[in-house]
Amino acid sequence: MDTLKNYRILEIPLKPTIESDEINKINSAFKKYSKYDLFLKIEGLNAKIFLHSLDFEGFKKDIDSLLKFYSQGSPSSVFFDSLLNQIEDIRSYGLKGGKRVYVGYNNERKVKNRLEKETTRQQYFYAQNNNFSKKDNFLPEKYTNKIICADSKKLLSALPENCIDIIVTSPPYNFGLEYKDKQDAHHWQHYFDELFSIFDECIRVLKYGGRIIVNIQPLFSDYIPSHHIISNFFINRKLIWKGEVIWEKNNYNCKYTAWGSWKSPSNPYLKYTWEYLEIFCKGSLKKEGKYINADITGDEFKKWVLAKWEVSPERNMRQYGHPAMFPEELVIRALKLFSFKNDIVLDPFNGAGTTTLVAKRLNRKYLGIDISEQYCKIAQKRIESILF
Repeated sequence: MDTLKNYRILEIPLKPTIESDEINKINSAFKKYSKYDLFLKIEGLNAKIFLHSLDFEGFKKDIDSLLKFYSQGSPSSVFFDSLLNQIEDIRSYGLKGGKRVYVGYNNERKVKNRLEKETTRQQYFYAQNNNFSKKDNFLPEKYTNKIICADSKKLLSALPENCIDIIVTSPPYNFGLEYKDKQDAHHWQHYFDELFSIFDECIRVLKYGGRIIVNIQPLFSDYIPSHHIISNFFINRKLIWKGEVIWEKNNYNCKYTAWGSWKSPSNPYLKYTWEYLEIFCKGSLKKEGKYINADITGDEFKKWVLAKWEVSPERNMRQYGHPAMFPEELVIRALKLFSFKNDIVLDPFNGAGTTTLVAKRLNRKYLGIDISEQYCKIAQKRIESILF
């Protein structure tokens, strides 16, 4: 690279008392790096760092090792502390080959007249002309940071509208209902009717700009595309489809005998190793919140916006006596990517309490609802086990 426009320039003033040997120490720290990535110019008492790309974690380790030889408060120590802080404060960068790329990383993504084209396309046309209120309400104290054993529909109907920031849940595949009519069509219609009556209440209590994230997989054996049916429900209720995350479980323990028509196009059975997270927003794609309450790191953000998350399934389901738990890592990513600290998190199908546990750990407020008294007790014990 031969032009300065290809670099991000950082400036650090040097102390007037700095000695030439200290300047030599500072200069020597940059010699192992390619000028393509990073180089230093010292002009009088002003140091300029020209930054293009950097393995920041590796650089940080190098500097930490170097600082062991300098006394705290020395010119070199002050310089490198300031440099690391400035680089760490850069929030916008790309990732390539294990390095953070600070300049030119989004050139290929630029679209001319983007806003004009988006207006012409009419973004999320299906969610226009909604009647959602923009006025937030407080969640009553008696429901804040609680695990409650109740019917979700009844309890949610008692809450004020617009009092929940984010909903993260994985609905059950049945509600423990007994069906006199065993026809599948009636069975599943009843299931979705029950589910959507609860989701209607979830939409009502969700704040304007709030998010609802539903972990779901198609019911393959019955050929019911649950993720599409649920997504269609939210679209019909004028929520905005924010996106879809593929949760790759890398679970290859499928029975090979389940391939349907063996070596024949007659009726092959497709195998899947993933589930979905369907993400919807109420009224607006943008959620208001203070930047200081965003707790996601730059590297986490860059990795997690790639909408395929490789996360192993929950291994401790037997310990909690629950047959279908999602792992804590899934909820960690969902909450850090789509909510702020102090937000109120709801799981209307809280089960053994993974959502509420992670919400507590991440300094969110929570409300977990489940109809099973046994699961509510387990969820409460998990909350009480958290040590700060």
